[in-house]
Amino acid sequence: MRTEAVDRVRTVFALFDADGNGVIEADDFELMADRVLGVTPEAPDARRSAALSGFRAFWAALAGELDAHGDGRIDFEEFKAVVLAPERFDAAVTEFAEALTEVADPDGDGLIGRADFVAVLTAIGFAAPNVESLFEGLEPTASDQVTTSAWAEAIKDYYRPDLAGIVGDRLVPALTTG
Repeated sequence: MRTEAVDRVRTVFALFDADGNGVIEADDFELMADRVLGVTPEAPDARRSAALSGFRAFWAALAGELDAHGDGRIDFEEFKAVVLAPERFDAAVTEFAEALTEVADPDGDGLIGRADFVAVLTAIGFAAPNVESLFEGLEPTASDQVTTSAWAEAIKDYYRPDLAGIVGDRLVPALTTG
């Protein structure tokens, strides 16, 4: 497993632990979903519903794989073990990636403007400089937009333990490059 992958997962674990208590719980995913939906009010109801379902499916996949004690809590070591095992987690990541990118694309044209992109990722908790760096890494169009497909692929790559030097590495504070 590549160090870069562990760094990416450590970063996202800290964000998913939205209440900062050292474990991930269902309430953390509800809080993140509320934050994302709060910055995407113009998204159609179906896309908002899909985003909420994506957050909930992400949690359900984690809990189903990891919550052996049935206590509704996942620590970092448990999280790392499943998230970096694509064969166990790929479907949940794909659903999450597609729902997140679609809610940020309210008109459904397959393009996401910088402001919407930044709003969604900062609502999740990523630092604005890292989000801006990621946006640039996704090679925006002349009209300052990125494609939903490029962003969805970047999300899926973020959870692949064998990859390094990917655009998603820009979300890890120590690895931010311009």
